[in-house]
Amino acid sequence: MTAKTILITGCSSGIGYDAAHGLRQAGWRVFASCRKQADCDRLIAQGFDSPLIDLAEADSIRKGLADVLAKTGGTLDALYNNAAFACPGAVEDLPADALRSVFETNVFGTHDLTREVIKVMRAQGHGRIINCSSVLGLVGLSWRGAYVSTKFALEGLTDVLRIEMRDTPIDIILIEPGPITSKIRENAIPHFEKWVDWENAARVDEYRTLTKRLYEDSGPDAFELPPSEVTRKILKALTASKPKPRYYVTTPTYLMGLLRRILPTRALDWVISKG
Repeated sequence: MTAKTILITGCSSGIGYDAAHGLRQAGWRVFASCRKQADCDRLIAQGFDSPLIDLAEADSIRKGLADVLAKTGGTLDALYNNAAFACPGAVEDLPADALRSVFETNVFGTHDLTREVIKVMRAQGHGRIINCSSVLGLVGLSWRGAYVSTKFALEGLTDVLRIEMRDTPIDIILIEPGPITSKIRENAIPHFEKWVDWENAARVDEYRTLTKRLYEDSGPDAFELPPSEVTRKILKALTASKPKPRYYVTTPTYLMGLLRRILPTRALDWVISKG
């Protein structure tokens, strides 16, 4: 039998990297994309097909997907939209261009790739699209406004797309991790330095604590799990005869999903503010 095919974005490290390896071990042909050629070359050396896809560049999306389809004969069984990045900072200190840059990858580029893949899946008569959201797609958290807003947007787009695709053989699924071991903190540093003038901000004293956490690796967060736990849920979503609309990963995601349903907004704000 020919191996099923999946395109995964954001495979240079963390969740995407683990998913690429885990799904390959499970028998999938994995196209593990990255936005930098050096990371693609590293994955190619490990035996992967690794197309260059920078979600902030429309031409890169089209060319990367075309490269995948050229190798599969024009088909694709699954897409896992994983690529995303963060720009820490208080909402009042985030320039609109900072938000645009995060949305360009986390939402707009992901949306563009998804639309192109849907055309392929409609033509072949099947497919599964999995979007990686977050516990921060369920609730907000201070200093993470840019990332939170993109994940809320992705949740909304995914929910509507799932409803609209009910009459097709294409399944639309959300994965919602909480704290997972990854490089998202260190990868956020250049974006923070580019966009946030924290030393002249009204909250400069609070920023001193934030920057300490941002620049220093203080070890795992409470309830942090390895990315293999996300991969395990992805495999469930890909192989279930009737996949769930949502798959939670980590205790905080289950907890916040519950509290969002049962608590008044001000009570939930209080719980979140206490950490």
